[in-house]
Amino acid sequence: MSFKQTSSQIFLALLLCTVFFPSASAQNSQPTPEGTRLSVPSNTLPVDVLVESPAFAHGDLQVICLFQSKPENQLLASLDVMNQHLGGLLATMRTTQLFRGDLGETLLIQPKPGAIKARRLLIVGLGDRASFTPQREEIIGEIVYAESERLGAATPTFAPTVLDGGATGFSTGDVGKEFLRGFLRGRAIAAQLHTSGAGPVPTVTKLTFLAGTTHAVDTRSGLAAILNGSSMTKVP
Repeated sequence: MSFKQTSSQIFLALLLCTVFFPSASAQNSQPTPEGTRLSVPSNTLPVDVLVESPAFAHGDLQVICLFQSKPENQLLASLDVMNQHLGGLLATMRTTQLFRGDLGETLLIQPKPGAIKARRLLIVGLGDRASFTPQREEIIGEIVYAESERLGAATPTFAPTVLDGGATGFSTGDVGKEFLRGFLRGRAIAAQLHTSGAGPVPTVTKLTFLAGTTHAVDTRSGLAAILNGSSMTKVP
């Protein structure tokens, strides 16, 4: 058999393997159905990844984020859905610059009954979109924990809305990882203050993290990496 014939046969065998036996990464990229809840293994703080849009997630407190933006820019994806359910309120607050999206800026909304599934909506500013990196989420996580404690929301639900805000090129797992790092830092601070007699008993008992159908598994992996590897999970 000639070298040319052997090479052709090898190429054909590899082609057949590609067609009939897809790679593991291709098999693992299947979308997670909406409504699915994925638990993140933990012995300290219960954390779930829920595949749901923020407007349709039940709970006491729903948290979303907005970048700084020009008034003429349109809200996209889940942010547009949320805006519609709120009767255009998000667009109004943005276009009038009553909410600018500065990093750490917060706005608490108590929607009309039935407008969205959550009883209250907290918006947190993400700052400049062009310079965004996942590390900025650590600040957001700490803010969300502190605000949840202040509002008495024991089981907050968080949607980063980074992709829907127009920032691309980042892993949702990395975004979730940095957010949870900050959230656990806030938790550790609250616990230390209480132990020192300088703060109330912490009340946050669970976190639900929202993700899209194609990002749920990656998001859970990022959260698990921090939740099971950070010393901040071991609070007094």
